[in-house]
Amino acid sequence: MKKLLMATAACALLPLAAFAQDKPEKLQVGVTTFLTGPASVFGVPAKDAAEIMAEDINANGGIQGVPLELTFVDEGAGTETLTTEYRRLVENGAHAMLAAISSGNCKTIAPLAEDLEVINIMWDCGTQKIFEEGDYNYVFRSQAHAGTEMLATVAYLLKTNPDFETIAVVNQDYAWGRDSWDIFSAALKALKPEVEVVGEFFPKFGSPDFSTEISRLQALQPDVILSTSWGGDLDTFVQQASQRGLTNTSMFVLPLAESSLERLGSALPSGHIVGARGDHYWNHPERRDDEDFKSFMAKFEEKTGAKAIYPVFHMSQGLAALEAAYDKAAEANGGNWPSEDQVIEAFEGLEFQGLGRPVSLREDHQGIEAQLLGMSVQGGEHPFATLENIMIFDGAELTTPVGEESVAWVGTLEPGWVDSLTVETYAK
Repeated sequence: MKKLLMATAACALLPLAAFAQDKPEKLQVGVTTFLTGPASVFGVPAKDAAEIMAEDINANGGIQGVPLELTFVDEGAGTETLTTEYRRLVENGAHAMLAAISSGNCKTIAPLAEDLEVINIMWDCGTQKIFEEGDYNYVFRSQAHAGTEMLATVAYLLKTNPDFETIAVVNQDYAWGRDSWDIFSAALKALKPEVEVVGEFFPKFGSPDFSTEISRLQALQPDVILSTSWGGDLDTFVQQASQRGLTNTSMFVLPLAESSLERLGSALPSGHIVGARGDHYWNHPERRDDEDFKSFMAKFEEKTGAKAIYPVFHMSQGLAALEAAYDKAAEANGGNWPSEDQVIEAFEGLEFQGLGRPVSLREDHQGIEAQLLGMSVQGGEHPFATLENIMIFDGAELTTPVGEESVAWVGTLEPGWVDSLTVETYAK
């Protein structure tokens, strides 16, 4: 009888023991980011952040006891090289991928991840069309999309400068530049229909010269100039506009300029609207006194000599989502290493926190993320603009409902909608 009981117990333990042996020696994760080209001013800090975070995760025992190993792929090498390297990493055993920065690249990567059956966390790209036009099993987004970000920008503009009458736009000519303007203009038409759009300019991505656009803008004299450009393009545009005095005659609305403040130095004067594609700011008013936040900021500045910018925050959320999904899946699996299907299931409804407010994933795999905007101010203790009159918006109120299309949905909003939003305001 004793032998029978022992044999039964041994048999009962076999599935768990076999499953435990499936735990890998390391969790291999591929990360795509811009390491070369003008956008590297945006992509390299994200890589630096990922390395710091991976070191911290591994110092604390890894993810469910498994060390994290990151391999980086340069988006600056072009789409063909990116997809080749992406496929190579997956075929060589990557457990998950974090891709990508470029909205155009995300449109390419999402179906590729589905074909390769690999978990892909879209850690930064902003196009809203990924989940509005497709249904994915393996693809998740750990931050907001253009709809949320543009609505927050419109709301901040209307709250701080409600009497403007004319606006012009200068956006990069690719998916993000076009998509973000479609949403912004639709929202503006719904919420302040009397505003006149006096100019629409879409210079080539990576353009080194904006003299033509600036000359046209000086002739048009719009009250507001919107640019959702980012990275080197945004830096160049603002620097050239400042040199020619355009920043003194029009209010600039720059939803992605938080990432450029330190590089721009004095080129961006006080009184312009700056966004952060989420609640991302090195001096985040709700997080700056938290020990984990201060510790990371100190490590990042020591490693790079610069302040953390929003791609750093987005990277923190991508890795936090990955770790949280594995933890949730392992817990549901009795503490054992989970299967890929169990991790995918764990992503749905997942809540996690990077360096900003907590983020959650909806049933359509879209992240719900708070939005922070402020007004540029010069003359403080830093040789670059910082933010004042900071507003943090609740992301859930700004995000297109599941099953809706962003441009169409924002077009249904009414002027009083802005006053209904949940907003926390901070002097600086």
